Amino acid sequence: MADLAKYRNDLKKFEQSYAKAALKEPVNFWGLAGFLVAAAYTGSVIPLLIALVCEALYVVIVPNLPMYRQLVQNREKQRRLKEHSDGREKLIKSFTPREREAVEYLRWLKDKIQDNYTKFTGARQLPANLKALDQRWEDFVDLLDVYRRRKQHLKTINRQAVHNQLSQAFRAMEAATDDKTRRIQQTNVEILKRRISSFDEIERSVKLVEGQLQSIENFFSYLNDEIVTITTPEKFSLLDFEQLSDSIAMTKQMLDATADDVGALDSYNREMGNLELLPGAK
Repeated sequence: MADLAKYRNDLKKFEQSYAKAALKEPVNFWGLAGFLVAAAYTGSVIPLLIALVCEALYVVIVPNLPMYRQLVQNREKQRRLKEHSDGREKLIKSFTPREREAVEYLRWLKDKIQDNYTKFTGARQLPANLKALDQRWEDFVDLLDVYRRRKQHLKTINRQAVHNQLSQAFRAMEAATDDKTRRIQQTNVEILKRRISSFDEIERSVKLVEGQLQSIENFFSYLNDEIVTITTPEKFSLLDFEQLSDSIAMTKQMLDATADDVGALDSYNREMGNLELLPGAK
């Protein structure tokens, strides 16, 4: 019953979205304005009554037209694509000049590969794997963002200081004369051990992402070299894109697995007042 109620609620919201879109259409606004002008000019309420009837029919009919619904869906799709693109460009602007240079070079290389494919093969459309280069470029931007933030995290770490704290806590635990003091110091020892372990995990993830970024760059360069010699679409289809996609997916899974370690370090930076090192900081 709960699932059915949720479905009905979602359906209601879905239907209302088309009705709201229809009400905001310029043709609806100017149509109502025309009736208002007619009412004011004639001094009669008849145009207003006609407007109410027309508006009722408009709200019932237009939002349910398949063509209008497709129009609204296309608008929403374009809006979300623009929102996504704007967010991507805003993220790139937050990169260092050297990082932006790497991103823009890869974008230029991607466009060159796609243009050269149509130029040398005479094909009218790009194959699916070449279209996927757009996603691979976005993967590069996302991974570069993760890489730079985790590198910044690591710069905040004084590993030697944490090891010294661990040694002190361990000695205090061994020298404790009562169970309460020993339990407190033992807890401190375990926390410090976990911190050191999280440092190691973050370092490993940074090295993995660095290798993945290089892999994407090298793949684009290799593809750019290969595309020049391709004369038919059939030859291009022999090139394998799956290995790169699988490698990126594996890297993202590894990053998800270490997200808790980074989250713990985020909390530490927040407590220490290192707000500029937190995600989203400018």
